[in-house]
Amino acid sequence: MTHIAHPYIQRIGINRDWKSRWFASDSKKYREYLRTDAAIRKYLTRKLKGMSVGSVEIERNEKQVRILIKTARPGLIIGRSGEGATKLRQGIDLLLRKLQLTEKPEVKIDIEEVRSIETNATIVAQMMVEGLEKRMPFRRVLKQTVEKVMANRDVEGVRVIVSGRLAGADMARKEELKKGRIPLQTLRADIDFARERAILPYGVIGIKVWVYRGDIFSDGSSEGVVAKKSLPRRVR
Repeated sequence: MTHIAHPYIQRIGINRDWKSRWFASDSKKYREYLRTDAAIRKYLTRKLKGMSVGSVEIERNEKQVRILIKTARPGLIIGRSGEGATKLRQGIDLLLRKLQLTEKPEVKIDIEEVRSIETNATIVAQMMVEGLEKRMPFRRVLKQTVEKVMANRDVEGVRVIVSGRLAGADMARKEELKKGRIPLQTLRADIDFARERAILPYGVIGIKVWVYRGDIFSDGSSEGVVAKKSLPRRVR
């Protein structure tokens, strides 16, 4: 029986990095760091819902926790005169106090803008959630999403799936739309993947999005003339 692996985890160390970057030599610190990261991500997911957050990355040392939030709407998070970012930092400080850590680290929040939202699978999935929760027909949401993503030059393929009680049907089913290439077995392929849920009156609709952004080679080149030279020649 085959097993489906997450496209992100397969490519860690090849063209992806960990979303939590720290090292704990002590097993007690490892448990504490892991519990803290999970609590921070849960808090930010609830607090920043609807603000087009693409990813949350956490870096830490013994004295400081740096949280990098990548979003398409940085103005909503920062707020007027930085009030939003200040309240967010205060909320995380209060959360860390409730966790009763052995050493309370200093919290630093950096907000980075996502320029091209069509290349970020998480933001694309959130756009689909907004459309479905506004009671738009699911086929129109699928078609508009695929066309919008493929209109971006950096995207070479997209695949979207919605599953559940589509259009309020009695029996759950799955609908899929794909355009371009999605080479999941090619590890140098730069594929972004995301899962989201749309909560509707008649049930939950699951959403999956794959976005293929070309190949990344070890010499740092993208797909093109240089990339073709780096490929091994087939010998018969």
